[in-house]
Amino acid sequence: MTWKIELVPVPVTDVDRAKAFYQRIGFTADVDRQVREGLRFVQLTPPGSACSIVIGDGITAKVPGTQEIQVVVADAEAARKQLLDVGVEAGEVDPQPWGDFVYFQDPDGNRWSLQAIAARPNG
Repeated sequence: MTWKIELVPVPVTDVDRAKAFYQRIGFTADVDRQVREGLRFVQLTPPGSACSIVIGDGITAKVPGTQEIQVVVADAEAARKQLLDVGVEAGEVDPQPWGDFVYFQDPDGNRWSLQAIAARPNG
């Protein structure tokens, strides 16, 4: 049996600002629907990913700035450069025995870590 993670909710305070941020770093906006009053569903997918995030109104009770997500990339330095090129603050590459990491936050303080693993060169 195959199990696939498809959607991770990310709590945000301003849906349009968060959507613009994620699109700026390369996520594709797959869906943006006002389902009903109090429920807006915005699904965004990182480049090459089979898993998306969802932001919006009425999506999660989590507090904005409390989500942590890790993504595997092919090259930590290249990923960091891509973030810096679009004006996102990103930490230096942090080499660890289990991969090279780059950390950044979205406008609400949700924390992202990008991990490059030599054993998974395609991210």
